[in-house]
Amino acid sequence: MKKSFFSVFFLVFIVCIANAQKADLLVKSAGKDLFLDHKVASKESFYSIGRLYNLHPKSIASFNKLDLTKGLQIDQKIRIPLLDTNFTQKGNSGTPVYYLVGEKEGLMAISNKHNGVLLTNLRQWNGLASDELKKDQKLVIGFLQSKEMPSVTLTPAVKVEVPAVKTEEKVEVTPDVAEKQQKQEEKEKEAELKAEKKEEKLTPPTVVKETRKPVIDGEGFFSNHFSQQQKNTPATKNETVTAGIFKTTSGWQDAKYYLLIDKVQPGTIIKITNPANGKAVYAKVLGEMSGIRQNEGLNIRMSNAAAAALNVTEQDKFIVKVNY
Repeated sequence: MKKSFFSVFFLVFIVCIANAQKADLLVKSAGKDLFLDHKVASKESFYSIGRLYNLHPKSIASFNKLDLTKGLQIDQKIRIPLLDTNFTQKGNSGTPVYYLVGEKEGLMAISNKHNGVLLTNLRQWNGLASDELKKDQKLVIGFLQSKEMPSVTLTPAVKVEVPAVKTEEKVEVTPDVAEKQQKQEEKEKEAELKAEKKEEKLTPPTVVKETRKPVIDGEGFFSNHFSQQQKNTPATKNETVTAGIFKTTSGWQDAKYYLLIDKVQPGTIIKITNPANGKAVYAKVLGEMSGIRQNEGLNIRMSNAAAAALNVTEQDKFIVKVNY
């Protein structure tokens, strides 16, 4: 009886391990948009999945071109967009999002596929000693930010320089030696930072702000769509609102601009005008902003390419006019 019990327990343990291994988040892409695949389980809804991936339910419905009111089916496959509100490629904490290396793919090609993530970050997150990769190698390319998912912190391995040894004897570096070496390096870095701060006080550095603009000038891809929309439903709203920015790869090459706004049907085209210079662009609504803490104090969020086309210099909050 005991043998039977332990056999069943062992099988359950193996199944749990297998399921845990399958839980890795694998990134997919459609054009320059990054997303995750999700298979709908029993009792799951747009709202529960939204909480899981830190996204507004309407953003998920809009990205999959689904009707939010009709719900989801068990085993239905949907795509979860990776946006600046739920995904980061800075720091080293969160739920790791992985990419499977293809045939003869290098680190630079993988960086270009995934928002130009820094090569330094890819090397540190994955403990890479070189940029040579193997097919089907699993690489961390960023982190999902969600309180509903298990979070980890990837700490780079401490590099310890070992003095050259004349003989071919192997030198073992104990944890104590590694810790002392790390503390010594930290002291040296602190001394360098203090020296740099003194120099900064004596000679104020010249700040050069990096700017980036969309390849295509003008009011954007959705300008004609707005004209057609006006014929069907004339614009009735003309408001001055507080805006912020979300990062995305869309718009820089094709001038397709997007925004998030409450109580407006996804797919609606909105004219956005910068009152400071009179520049205007047309952006498509992806979904709502409500329920996300980072959006407090904002009426809309527009894509970074749209803000660049409007010559917006502020990165936190700024004023624009919307017409729809």
